[in-house]
Amino acid sequence: MNFTLRALLAHLDNGQLANSSVIPWSCPVLSFGSLKTSRIATLGLNPSNREFVDESGIELDGPERRFHTLKSLNIARWSEATVRHMRLIEESFHTYFTRNPYDIWFRKLDRVISMAGASYYGTNANACHLDLIPYATACKWTSLSRKERAALVAAAGSTIGHLLRISPVNIVVLNGSSVVHSFAQVAGVRLQESVMPNWSLPRKSCSDVVGIAYTGKVRTVANVELNRDVLVLGFNHNIQSSFGVTAEVIQGIGDWIKFATRGVIG
Repeated sequence: MNFTLRALLAHLDNGQLANSSVIPWSCPVLSFGSLKTSRIATLGLNPSNREFVDESGIELDGPERRFHTLKSLNIARWSEATVRHMRLIEESFHTYFTRNPYDIWFRKLDRVISMAGASYYGTNANACHLDLIPYATACKWTSLSRKERAALVAAAGSTIGHLLRISPVNIVVLNGSSVVHSFAQVAGVRLQESVMPNWSLPRKSCSDVVGIAYTGKVRTVANVELNRDVLVLGFNHNIQSSFGVTAEVIQGIGDWIKFATRGVIG
């Protein structure tokens, strides 16, 4: 992980991401929670800016801080990061859910995976969260231009493959259709789609939003050989932001993950 982190930090200094809306003083986030002890990983697009700033855009500090920045490490450029700094950055990944996690986002996902016996939280935590792109941006991924997204993928598109390769993760859960389609493109895999009637979201003025489940297995991600099969499960509803995701739908998704992962989570 150290080599990958060092390479990602270098991109912040060399100007490759200068016009990509990346928050340049924020460290890349390789994992939320311990990758070393996780058998299941949920997957998102890229870290939220709220991992580094409050609702007013002010950098989090003190007990509110979640990850390291140039300020917290007291350095002017990422090239100044020493071995000690690297250890501090990596420690912030491993201990994320024991300090000040962004619970308003993660608790809903944890509820889903907990039905399969997995959790981000507690002394027996066996799940973590990863992002396709580890850089936090000033705006949401869906608001970035195609050029900005392309620059980020060029700089860090293979990161998810390298992280999965060095981990014991054997299940990846994709949260929302944007993540599903982006992962399928990066991994070069076609996922099987199944309509799930019990996941439909009712709408008064138009047709219901149909629920769709995605399944597949991958051995290679972003041209990185994993040396094992990894089960991929996804759903089109974004648990945190899809309007009208009911408790019943969340329960249904959790039950489906539980059934699909029987005998896989050790």
